[in-house]
Amino acid sequence: MIKIYWTAMKTIWIKEIMRFIRIWIQTLFPPIMTISLYFIIFGNLIGTKIGDMEGVNYIEFIVPGLIMMSVITNSYANVCSSFFGAKFQKSIEELLIAPVPNHVIIIGFVGGGVARGILVGILVTMISIFFIPLNIHSWLAVIITILMTAILFSLAGLLNAIFAKTFDDISIIPTFILTPLTYLGGVFYSLTVLPDIWKTISKLNPIVYMISGLRYGFLGIKIVNFPITVVILTTFIIILYTMIWKLMEMGKGIKN
Repeated sequence: MIKIYWTAMKTIWIKEIMRFIRIWIQTLFPPIMTISLYFIIFGNLIGTKIGDMEGVNYIEFIVPGLIMMSVITNSYANVCSSFFGAKFQKSIEELLIAPVPNHVIIIGFVGGGVARGILVGILVTMISIFFIPLNIHSWLAVIITILMTAILFSLAGLLNAIFAKTFDDISIIPTFILTPLTYLGGVFYSLTVLPDIWKTISKLNPIVYMISGLRYGFLGIKIVNFPITVVILTTFIIILYTMIWKLMEMGKGIKN
């Protein structure tokens, strides 16, 4: 039975990965072009006017935040669009009647989102080498932060897709929640430059911990202790996974 489940999970993974690779000009190229523009405008042009931040050049400071932004948006978008597409085309019904538990379906779709998020993160990191030398303070912190963030936002994308009823519904969360939280999560600034009240409020934003964790991995800058980042990411992953599994068991959003 375990072999059957593994085959089903692997099949979903391959299907999801081949889907975003087949349309790479829509899934992989745009984030690379966007982040390259961020490097040029905020790093080279505006960054030289700003000077150093937290003891490093401004462009070096924003690179981990830009990589994290790419991982978040791509892992989220991949699962959200793919799962909603399966609902819209009614192909999700083939999965629901198959003799596999919902855990397999969840991990299968999340695996595709994680693959796209990590691949885009690697491509953006390679682009950053054209602008700054690559320095890694802690490989372990980089790998753990990117992997857990990709899992968390793949789950968030799946949750959005379960509730979505139209194509407009899958763009509401990224536009009105995800993008503001990402930009206010410290991509372009350090929490230390904020007044105390805004510094406290910012710590309610989970993306602050993800960017802080990756910035620690690349530059050794510790705004938030790394173990706290791991605990918060683990907590959110468990909560979202449990919610999604219970919703799928109930058939919410996928069974009429």
